[in-house]
Amino acid sequence: MEPKVKARLGRVAVNVCRLLLAVTFIFSGFVKAVDPMGSFFKISDYLAAFGMGGILPDFALTIVAIALSSLEFILGVNILLAIRRRITTIITFIFMVVMTTLTLYLAVENPVPDCGCFGDALLLTNWQTFAKNVVLLAAATIAMLHYDKMFRVMTWRVQWIVTTYSLCFIIAMSVYCLNNLPILDFRPYRVGVNIPEAMSVPDGAELPQYETTFILEKDGERREFTLDEYPDSTWHFVDSRTELVKEGYVPPITDFSVTDYETGEDLTGRILSDTGYTFLLLIYDISKADDTNIDRVNDVYDYCKDNGYPFYCLTASSGEYIEYWRDYMGADYDFCMTDATTLKTIIRSNPGLMLIKDGTIIAKWHHKHLPTEYDLGNPDLSLLPIGQLEMRDDAMTMLWVVMLYLIPLTLIIGIESIWLRANGIRQLD
Repeated sequence: MEPKVKARLGRVAVNVCRLLLAVTFIFSGFVKAVDPMGSFFKISDYLAAFGMGGILPDFALTIVAIALSSLEFILGVNILLAIRRRITTIITFIFMVVMTTLTLYLAVENPVPDCGCFGDALLLTNWQTFAKNVVLLAAATIAMLHYDKMFRVMTWRVQWIVTTYSLCFIIAMSVYCLNNLPILDFRPYRVGVNIPEAMSVPDGAELPQYETTFILEKDGERREFTLDEYPDSTWHFVDSRTELVKEGYVPPITDFSVTDYETGEDLTGRILSDTGYTFLLLIYDISKADDTNIDRVNDVYDYCKDNGYPFYCLTASSGEYIEYWRDYMGADYDFCMTDATTLKTIIRSNPGLMLIKDGTIIAKWHHKHLPTEYDLGNPDLSLLPIGQLEMRDDAMTMLWVVMLYLIPLTLIIGIESIWLRANGIRQLD
């Protein structure tokens, strides 16, 4: 092969690797930035799985979550635009070495079912994640060894401006979504979803099949048994594991269940089949709940009580914390028990408020943006704006975000290009 052809193919290979890394890192960083609480919960799951739960306070975990998404986004932008090529590719290579090693452990030991590398936007198994990271590690290695073949699109004079601007943009996005709800909702409980329909299985769909193995002990001997082989009571239970043996259809929602705190009655069917409006206050952990806007919660409850709308508080907290909330917050509404993970998935706010009608999610509110008494000015909720289903146009939201990022960035690059021409500079430094 001729040297020129070989060199050209080398440049093509390096820039293909560069594009693969850039797209993956930008996407991964962005979807985490629009849902920082999701990253917070995933990091908490990791620490709990490794026996380090509670080692960091919540504010530190939040900072780590934002820092991780920001790092990925900045690395992606820098690789795409060939900014600080040598140091960027070295950091990317180190990052991928760490992540590939970590995901290999996750694939083997399976302490958490999903690594969360793409948030809730794209769910991968641990083995799929490891395979993805192996490919990215190979690409990062090639990019690091041949960084000088990555063609640049701007001079070093403006590179620090682009990096700083990108960092400020992604951090601002994270902070905004932390103090509001995610601007893009990738979870199964998004506004407009009918929960009963999302829980149903289509006719004829094949369900997944699982096999449970029981580890039992007798006279110092440990053996494994399937359910069909389960022995008599002389064997003592030690442990069990459940494995998926055949893939099948899994509904988007499988874990929505509501139980009355006082009576233990299952209220799931009643709440989801109610053809009218129902308000659900969601508090996954009362001990960590923000009570600064509790007066607005009470205003919504008073409105419901005066106008005949059901209002429930769904929580996973213990009875001690429920009674605390009742006593100190003046809560007269009914409390129900729901799984903590379900509540965290439904809404990224603690507390948060959700309005449903006939099983369909009409609206969700962060605790900082709850309806006011002016929003509830009519006894007939169907005549109020908050009672109307307003579907988000995710494509339009994404377009606005891209424009918000690219327009200032384009102006920066354009101004630099004009300045270079005005000064007779014709090539990249």
